[in-house]
Amino acid sequence: MKTDIKKIVLAYSGGLDTSVMLRWLEEQYNCEVVCYCADVGQGAELAGLEEKALASGASKLYVEDLREEFVRDYVFTAVKANAVYEGVYLMGTSLARPVIAKHQIEIARKEGADAVAHGATGKGNDQVRFELTYYALQPDIKVIAPWREWDFKGRMDLIAYARDYHIPVTATAEKPYSTDANLMHISYEGGILEDPWAEPPENIFQLTRSPEKARAEAQYIEISFVKGEPVAIDGKQMDPVMLLETLNKLGGEHGIGRIDVVENRFVGMKSRGVYETPGVTILQVAHRALESITLDREVAHLKDSLGVKFAENVYYGFWFAPEFKLMRKMIDDTQATVSGDVRLKLFRGNAIVVGRRSPNSLYDEKVATFEADTVYNQRDAEGFIKLNALRLRLGGER
Repeated sequence: MKTDIKKIVLAYSGGLDTSVMLRWLEEQYNCEVVCYCADVGQGAELAGLEEKALASGASKLYVEDLREEFVRDYVFTAVKANAVYEGVYLMGTSLARPVIAKHQIEIARKEGADAVAHGATGKGNDQVRFELTYYALQPDIKVIAPWREWDFKGRMDLIAYARDYHIPVTATAEKPYSTDANLMHISYEGGILEDPWAEPPENIFQLTRSPEKARAEAQYIEISFVKGEPVAIDGKQMDPVMLLETLNKLGGEHGIGRIDVVENRFVGMKSRGVYETPGVTILQVAHRALESITLDREVAHLKDSLGVKFAENVYYGFWFAPEFKLMRKMIDDTQATVSGDVRLKLFRGNAIVVGRRSPNSLYDEKVATFEADTVYNQRDAEGFIKLNALRLRLGGER
């Protein structure tokens, strides 16, 4: 029995892991456990959560609506950075962890708790994301990670434990998938998905139709941006939550935003994940299109190189690190001119750019035209090419 901990704030979702965890923490630490749930858009998962937490032994449950902060400060920041991990993953889970952990620390301070706990496994990235945030914001906090302490070997053990102690959970031996849902995405891991050759079962998907069953007709939409942040769809101003919810619905109907990836976890192993991210997939396409006419070439190329490091920092959990704060400032500086509209065609799994315009556009039709013009002397290109070819010619002579 561990007796040096008097009160624990547990990041609680009501899913398999944290439901078992609540009971286990009380048994092992013999102390008060306060449950904390961040509403980042998981929707129906919040129904009945307080009753379940209290019935399972929690002294109280905090539920905080973080949806607007999550979308505005985290999701839209990633969109402005064009942040994509390993060229594919839009990081819906990675982006949610720092905002959840930040507010968990605030609850721990409010409650006078001396420890926080999370449900991340000892194999995954989330343990790092949670704990780096905890330590950055509260350096002396005690952290409890049950998956690194208890004797359970896997989720089948947890399902059996939940059954024995009459803890209601939705996971079953037939459908043992680990899922994470928020306003940005839904992720799926585990079960048959651990075989990288196995196609994901169609019945796991919740946000999107398959491209084969998507709407048969194309749909055109127009997204407006101000300084890199989306503010309107088809001319209708929307707050961040409504805008992302609208794009999720549209993208889902058109089969947009499914990916199946084997990614390199920060802890060193490879992991197979399946994700649905319809709205942000559309936003990323639109935002890049607007940057193509509003950013200087060298700024755009420098930003692309920075985007790789930016995505790694998000994925690894360094949201509150000093280098990441610097990168955020740099990204924000690049967005000063990224205002305008992008028109897209949504069809059968694709978001296709068909138009872009901006009052800050650097595109000049008079210069780019293939027809006769008076602003560009094509003879100037000869000297430009010869200067750039000089080192190549010298190398060729050698």
